[in-house]
Amino acid sequence: MTSMARARVARRIAAGAAYGGGGIGLAGAATVGLLVAQAQLARRRVGNGATPHVPNADGLYGAAYTVPGEPALRLTMLGDSTAAGQGVRRAGQTPGALLASGVAAIAERPVGLSTVAVPGACSDDLDRQVTLALADPSRVPDICVIMVGANDVTHRMPPTRSVRHLSSAVRRLRTAGAEVVVGTCPDLGSVEPVRQPLRWLARRASRQLAAAQTIGVVEQGGRTVSLGDLLGPEFAANPRELFGPDSYHPSAEGYATAAMAVLPTVCAALGLWPAEEERPDAARREGFLPVARAAAEAASEAGTEVTAAMPAGPRGPWALLKRRRRRRVPEPEPAAPPV
Repeated sequence: MTSMARARVARRIAAGAAYGGGGIGLAGAATVGLLVAQAQLARRRVGNGATPHVPNADGLYGAAYTVPGEPALRLTMLGDSTAAGQGVRRAGQTPGALLASGVAAIAERPVGLSTVAVPGACSDDLDRQVTLALADPSRVPDICVIMVGANDVTHRMPPTRSVRHLSSAVRRLRTAGAEVVVGTCPDLGSVEPVRQPLRWLARRASRQLAAAQTIGVVEQGGRTVSLGDLLGPEFAANPRELFGPDSYHPSAEGYATAAMAVLPTVCAALGLWPAEEERPDAARREGFLPVARAAAEAASEAGTEVTAAMPAGPRGPWALLKRRRRRRVPEPEPAAPPV
């Protein structure tokens, strides 16, 4: 599918989510029987060797930066197993710990991590997770990172419904005063047990949802980072290194790769980068685009950030598309108890 065609589909999905439209099918009826059979086979193969335990990474990172009277930054992880860190054995290997440690080092401030993400969650669980994240009005997170969408595709949730739930979650968090960064739906066509034609359809559905998620998130004041190609060419080229033992969830190195892509956008949302780094760089093919076109381009390129720019243009709202340089995230020290 071309970028322009994906932009049109994403715009329709986002519009349906905003105005209560029905689902938009991603596969023809003639293929449904084959898809169901192959999906059942993939489910039996995916999960063999899985690590059901999710390490508890919550706590204070960068405690050495503590200054009396200066509060720690607060980071909350929401979403599914990818946000929780399923597939690794140590807390310091989870994306939440990696991001908290990275932000602490760049900000030179301690970062308190809280995780409400749940393995297996779809976007319709985000309302409950947001309620947990905002349970204490005196401790609203400074930054929330959401990773969600893969289970929506595998459970065949209508994309309009998926985007509606995500947009609502972002709106609630932004209204409460939290910055929001969303890692959009990964490319499920890269999952090793999945075969053609399910692989092609999974890739198509994943990228369409990722583009529609971007539109919904940006319209609510959040930022997105595409995870699609992180689970595409790089994971396909190194499946034993970047996938975990279940061939579905990322390994420690896979989570580190994702964290490297998300960290610069998290820091930008917190205002930790110099002003000159926020200007578009033409040499890196950055610039202002209609939000649907920016969303479609981001869905095809890992680590691409999309954030709101101008409220209106000739073709609707515009967004800034950034291709930030990834920042290496060392494995963090064990977290101190929460404060």
